[in-house]
Amino acid sequence: MDARHIKIHDYDYPLPDERIAKFPLPQRDSSKLLVYEGGRISETHFRSLPSLLPEGALMVFNNTRVIQARLHFRKGETQDGALIEVFLLEPANPVEYQENFARRGHCSWYCLVGNLKKWKEGKLTRSITIGNSTLTITAERIGTHGTSQEIRFCWDTSLTWAEVIDAAGELPIPPYLNRKTQESDKTTYQTVYSKIKGSVAAPTAGLHFTKSVLADIESRGIEREEVTLHVGAGTFRPVKSEDIGGHDMHTEHIAVHRRTIERLLAHKGEAIAVGTTSVRTLESLYYMGVLAASLVPSKGGVKGGTPSPLERLGCLHVPQWMPYEYDNSLSTTEALEALLHYMDERGEEVLHSSTQIIIAPGYRYHIVRQMITNFHQPQSTLLLLVSAFIGDAWHDVYDYALGHDFRFLSYGDSSLLIP
Repeated sequence: MDARHIKIHDYDYPLPDERIAKFPLPQRDSSKLLVYEGGRISETHFRSLPSLLPEGALMVFNNTRVIQARLHFRKGETQDGALIEVFLLEPANPVEYQENFARRGHCSWYCLVGNLKKWKEGKLTRSITIGNSTLTITAERIGTHGTSQEIRFCWDTSLTWAEVIDAAGELPIPPYLNRKTQESDKTTYQTVYSKIKGSVAAPTAGLHFTKSVLADIESRGIEREEVTLHVGAGTFRPVKSEDIGGHDMHTEHIAVHRRTIERLLAHKGEAIAVGTTSVRTLESLYYMGVLAASLVPSKGGVKGGTPSPLERLGCLHVPQWMPYEYDNSLSTTEALEALLHYMDERGEEVLHSSTQIIIAPGYRYHIVRQMITNFHQPQSTLLLLVSAFIGDAWHDVYDYALGHDFRFLSYGDSSLLIP
């Protein structure tokens, strides 16, 4: 069956609002863990996870960190003016995240703007007090970019943009929590291993890990590697089309160190993924390797003669439907070796790229062998991803979770899935 013809209503289930965890448990690793292994379902607590994993395995974590992406301005000179919310999506200038965060004085981002109709022209200004000084920020619309707006920000201190949004921004929590962000979310909505700023949503399967659980994992000879995928706001966008072929996946940015790819090769291209963002990153690496293999120069020059647009751009972006349109005959190790060769040719230690991959029933997994993930919204692309991993057994898993008091979504409980 062509994945484009999948009916999203076939991936629905009843989720009462009271089953959505509005806040996390006081102790991260005391959450419940559902274990699905080859058709059998059991439950335990998350702190027991290390004892369930095979010794010598490789676990991959997403080390992205959520930014204070929500900025509020008032139209006009008074507090009575229309409230305008500017939601940071991704950097526009400079386009590289770390360079943008380090910028002083001005930068621009692609943003979603709430109450846009009230902001037809002019600049928005906001002042906040930091210690004994005042920070003034201005926002100016400079163009439309798809469904978002390119906004230029200027500020009048020597602070970096990262420091500005830490002071002036608000941490975005998922809309389905139906509550305002609280001070506690600044800690609880970050993983204990988060490092690289850029996400507007947390990789929530990682929220269950504590330093104690991580130490237990390492003591059992289980290796750990980290990748970076900056989670975009599109992760919350519902599938509105009847067939998933009508749904446009959002693009997310990826960074993977050469060492991580080498470690994957040492493990025969197999890994345990922590969260769907790690799943998307790892599986995208295979297709980046497929693209890289098509760019490998031969003795007569580039394969096929003329350099492709991909080669000229030096980009290994994975389009949404690539897994269902390309020849997947390349082995995982061949794909990873092609990636390393691609990086060698360019003298790169870190692979920077992006993915739009959609993983749905009919997809063949190349790298992920076990998955740790939370319980996802009905009719979501993340539920499709789980179904692609364990087939129709997703019904049994979710029925069990609903019948045994599991908590759902970002601050809810989790599962270990082993096909």
